[in-house]
Amino acid sequence: MYDFAVVGIGPAGARFARRAAERGYDVVAFEQGELGKPLACSGHVSLDVWEYVPDEAREELFQNEIRGARFHLGGADSEAYPFYKDEAISNAVDRVQLDKVLADAARDAGADVREQHTVTEVAEFNDRVELTVRGPEETFDVTAKMVAGSDGPRSRVRDALALPEPDEFLHGALAFDPEPDHENFVDVHLTVPEFFAWRIPRGEGGVEYGLAAAPGEDVPALFDALVEDYGVEIEHRCSGVIPIGPPDTVTSTRGFLLGDAAGQTKPFTGGGILYGMTAADCAAREIDPDRPTTLTAYENAWRDELGRDIQLGHLVRKGYSAPQPLQRAGMRLFEGEIGVHMDQPTSLFSAEQLRALLR
Repeated sequence: MYDFAVVGIGPAGARFARRAAERGYDVVAFEQGELGKPLACSGHVSLDVWEYVPDEAREELFQNEIRGARFHLGGADSEAYPFYKDEAISNAVDRVQLDKVLADAARDAGADVREQHTVTEVAEFNDRVELTVRGPEETFDVTAKMVAGSDGPRSRVRDALALPEPDEFLHGALAFDPEPDHENFVDVHLTVPEFFAWRIPRGEGGVEYGLAAAPGEDVPALFDALVEDYGVEIEHRCSGVIPIGPPDTVTSTRGFLLGDAAGQTKPFTGGGILYGMTAADCAAREIDPDRPTTLTAYENAWRDELGRDIQLGHLVRKGYSAPQPLQRAGMRLFEGEIGVHMDQPTSLFSAEQLRALLR
């Protein structure tokens, strides 16, 4: 019997598998397809990502340095409100390769990581969980003391454990212009109902165009308008679901959720790489597979780590739907040098941000 069975080996699942294995637990992890594919997530991340990546992998992952963002209330040629730092704020990285690097780190720590294995059933009992797994050659059963569901916004594990869904699901789309671009500013357009569109230069990786919108919006039409406005030819178009707002509980008797399955994302951008890996560290630190009551400690720990930023993130998002005169006034008030962290809305009240405003 394994200590933990992990379903889904994105950043959150791979991080948990690695950290649990490093603590001496017997971990098996399953990914239904090839690691990192299909791509349905932006590769724009804060510098904190490097704390989770082996040092030797940084060169192969890094694509471009980002120092600021230009906010627009209209299209590509509309007035821009720049927000920036004199040093790097974030990086663009190879998103597919990031998943592979994190999975390899879990393997190196001792976790049994298996691609091309689909978990088709999960049954929870008082003393164990039982998984049915379809592999390339056979279907087999796995027994573990606990199951970690990190299998994305439409989580099969979440359904099997009868856990509630995140509050909301946005529809996201992104694609790439292969022309290299090493510019160090991203562009953000508040032209999408209840969210935004973006343009991210990714060095030799080209340019990423994307947007997310609330349910009911015509996302393909909105995306076509975005790339037409920029006058570019795109490749590798893909789409996905973005969960916003974690439910009241992400744990059951012998199971717990991580990352997108748990709605552990930033409400104001939809990004979840750092939030998911932060929660994974909380889970590995707090959960003892022989003591199911420790699942409560995980619930408390990740909410203590991320709760305030998620709450403030909801307030930031409300600004996307404010009347344009208010948006324009806010942009003019805060544009220029900033001292905020892209994953932490609480940094809006930091001493660094206050110094930036005074400058």
